[in-house]
Amino acid sequence: MHVRAYRRGSRFTRFAKVTAHLAGQPATFCIAVAIIVVWAATGPLFGFSDTWQLIINTGTTIVTFLMVFLIQNTQNRDARAMHLKLDELLRAVEGARTGMVDLENCSDEELERLQKAFERLRHQEGGPAVVDQLEELDEEVDEELDNRRLERTRVAA
Repeated sequence: MHVRAYRRGSRFTRFAKVTAHLAGQPATFCIAVAIIVVWAATGPLFGFSDTWQLIINTGTTIVTFLMVFLIQNTQNRDARAMHLKLDELLRAVEGARTGMVDLENCSDEELERLQKAFERLRHQEGGPAVVDQLEELDEEVDEELDNRRLERTRVAA
């Protein structure tokens, strides 16, 4: 990853990007393993006491807790960027069904229904019937998404 990529965005965004990048490196894994080996090796020195155990438990809990938020931030940003790229591809490809652009805003039930419709299409032979079903499905998706947009507009007003 280029250094320039880390210079964009808020301080938190830059921190999250750098941390997520570093956390995924083999060297970081080796450091974590080394910490655990050192901790385990000091067990006899401290008599495997409760304090000795508490040190590793507290340390790993804090790191895990903070990493959850940093990784979630990075995944949210990556997912948003991926959606935008896919939306642009759908808009740019002639004949693409642009009604699918807003699918991330559908409910789980709507997505399940669409998935079942595509599964039915996948199991059928090609031909005019499949094209007709795709057009019907596209109209259904467009209608559902239009209804959702209208509903959100009413709620916001």
